[in-house]
Amino acid sequence: MSTPSTEARIEWTRHDNGVVHLALARPDKMNALDPAMFDALVDAGERLKSDAGVRAVVISGQGKAFCAGLDMQSFSRMAGGGVGQEGSGVLGQGAAGADLVVRTHGISNAAQHVAMVWREVPVPVIAAVHGVAFGGGLQVALGADLRLVAPGTRMSVMEIKWGLVPDMGGMVLLRELVRADLVRELTYSGRIVEAEEAVRIGLATRLAQDPLAEALALAADVAGKSPDAVRAGKRLLNASASLDAAQLLLRESVEQKALIGSPNQVEAVQANLHKRAPVFR
Repeated sequence: MSTPSTEARIEWTRHDNGVVHLALARPDKMNALDPAMFDALVDAGERLKSDAGVRAVVISGQGKAFCAGLDMQSFSRMAGGGVGQEGSGVLGQGAAGADLVVRTHGISNAAQHVAMVWREVPVPVIAAVHGVAFGGGLQVALGADLRLVAPGTRMSVMEIKWGLVPDMGGMVLLRELVRADLVRELTYSGRIVEAEEAVRIGLATRLAQDPLAEALALAADVAGKSPDAVRAGKRLLNASASLDAAQLLLRESVEQKALIGSPNQVEAVQANLHKRAPVFR
């Protein structure tokens, strides 16, 4: 394992097996989202999108929480009327400081990209969640492929408390995980959901006594599989929400045709036949 490096708001740890661990590093503020955190998350996702050596990603939060949501100073600015067409002062001049309607990252604006970028990272992303995941913090977790949550974790679609709606991709991400009427209840009420209920309704994948340890173990397991097949699987899963049955069946066939007989697919077969660990390119 390489030595962790701390950059603005995120501590990076790159493991020798291709697992990258990103730890939100603002523990004194419960990893709340300020402009620097927005920028750091977008930068991390963009860098990982083009990193051929990464096999899986784990996102966690240092200290007492995963992420408490938007920094309180931003809400204070809103109370003072510091919100205009250009997002003046709400999130500063960082990743989310521009006109919200302008698409800056494909289908997303900068704030939405903080959560949606994890779907664009071509390998599985696992969120290890403890403490709280509120508002924007929950939306970052929802952008991951999986969410392992510690007992006692609390989650909330909290934007209504501040007179807002989820606007970091929450509507897109929630609709594939949680029953429609429950999404409406959570959006209208902002009520806090305990860990066990979060698993039951789909906000979380499963409970984990030590979510970071279990997330890293799962990431290591994924990293030991064919990277070509893992990336193809994520492409198919990402596409499944927007394609009809015929289109998705065709996409399955295209991905499978590219995999069959490729060096890593042959290596997977050979390793299984000879009962040895595979060595993938």
